[in-house]
Amino acid sequence: MAPEESDPVRISRALLSVDDKTGLVGLAETLERQGTELWATGGTRAALVAQGVTVRPAEELSGISDWFAGRIKTLHPGILGGILAPRTPAGLEELTRRQLRPFDLVVVNLYPFERHLEEAPDDPAREEFVDIGGVTLARAAAKNHRWVTVLSDPSDYGPFLEEFRQLGGSISRATRAALAIRAFERTAAYDAAIASGLVATAPPDPFPSHLLLRREEFALRYGENPHQPAAAYRAVAPRRSGLGATSFRQLKGDRLSFTNLLDITTALDLVAQFRLPTAAVVKHATPCGVASADDLATALERAVATDPVARYGCAIAVNRPVDSAVMDRLKGIYVDLLSAPGFDRSTSASFERRAKLKVLEIDPEQRSATSWVAHSALDRLMLEAADRRQLVPGEFRQVTSRSATPEQLCALDFAWRVVRHAKSNAIVLGRGSSTVGIGAGQTTRVKAVELAVGVAGERARGSVMASDAYFPFADGVEAAGRAGVAAILQPGGSLRDPEVIAKAEEYGMAMYCTGWRVFRH
Repeated sequence: MAPEESDPVRISRALLSVDDKTGLVGLAETLERQGTELWATGGTRAALVAQGVTVRPAEELSGISDWFAGRIKTLHPGILGGILAPRTPAGLEELTRRQLRPFDLVVVNLYPFERHLEEAPDDPAREEFVDIGGVTLARAAAKNHRWVTVLSDPSDYGPFLEEFRQLGGSISRATRAALAIRAFERTAAYDAAIASGLVATAPPDPFPSHLLLRREEFALRYGENPHQPAAAYRAVAPRRSGLGATSFRQLKGDRLSFTNLLDITTALDLVAQFRLPTAAVVKHATPCGVASADDLATALERAVATDPVARYGCAIAVNRPVDSAVMDRLKGIYVDLLSAPGFDRSTSASFERRAKLKVLEIDPEQRSATSWVAHSALDRLMLEAADRRQLVPGEFRQVTSRSATPEQLCALDFAWRVVRHAKSNAIVLGRGSSTVGIGAGQTTRVKAVELAVGVAGERARGSVMASDAYFPFADGVEAAGRAGVAAILQPGGSLRDPEVIAKAEEYGMAMYCTGWRVFRH
């Protein structure tokens, strides 16, 4: 009698064909002890026989072994029929009539085409490394998971064997279905990697017609709030389209949260813009302090000094390795997350004193190469090109009679680089290569100015100001003028530009327009 779909299925016969032999021998030995009949393809069988495991050669089922240099080892009805056959009365009758052996378990993983791309990205014969037979075995077993179990990743061997022992050599319907999904996910990602590799000579497409997302192995602690579960995904897409993922190592601390990733991304994007040692302090995915200096310790000290209130529980990214002298500048400051391209051994004592600190090792230069930004709306993923446009001196169009000094022009350039990473409406006050006040996330521009001025206090006098978009009214310029701001950089383009410029003239401020905005929502 054929087993029902909901019944555990006994693993009586298994086919093994793997490239990655991690855990293979232990898996096969356990199966053998339970009386499972083992079959395997050439290299897999050789590895098992060498360890004393009894395994029959898969070519006995197909009558072929090395057609076209092994391209068709498993693409044969003698093998695939035993995997795909339904275990219904009619299916069992046909198996017997055709003298085929049914398989209850298929253990298969694929030739790592992705690894070959990394090791030899310009190999003109890369298609020779595309696995055909393994993908076919995995998909066939996954399709027939009502009766067949598929193991497509060595990481699944442990949980499989635990259930295999508990059920006396059988596997449940739920596990078969879950493993089938894993197999289909693997073959989908594999196909995406192949599509990526085989278009190496094609023009890069920043927005592929199909985009596959793969869940990251690291688990997020929660989403924007603790009651919201969350997960991170990375794109599996044409590798030359810029849809890669920033790599990092977590050296210390609890699991990352959704907001941790948002905050550190903003901080990294900021410091990646600067060649000098730079530190960026971020809260709620918007900067609250940024500074560059000749040494990192000074830059960090100035960055955290911008807003002593907002920095509480912040994320910080720097673009130079961190040593104990840098960590000393954070004494008495609660930092939730710290990122740097490296950490000196001298920092270990500081880490031990900060039980809640999360530490990430990330090279900010990776962010400079990122070409896309993702958002979601109406249950859709939206991609846009990353804003990498650089401000050039010729775009400083002077619109007031007063000119900025060379030092003020440099400060305006610095403030513009920062304001493009603050949430709109955004205003940044700067002095030299340091921020002194930031106002962001406001529905009116004048409120953003008032916030920035309020944070800066007396430091606003003589500072410069950058605005991420034009001033729709003159009130924001007036607020800046009353605080003593000396120069303003803004996109321009408002219907009331004449009024805005006149207000700057009234307060004796220099004003420049870029002609383009840097909104960030």
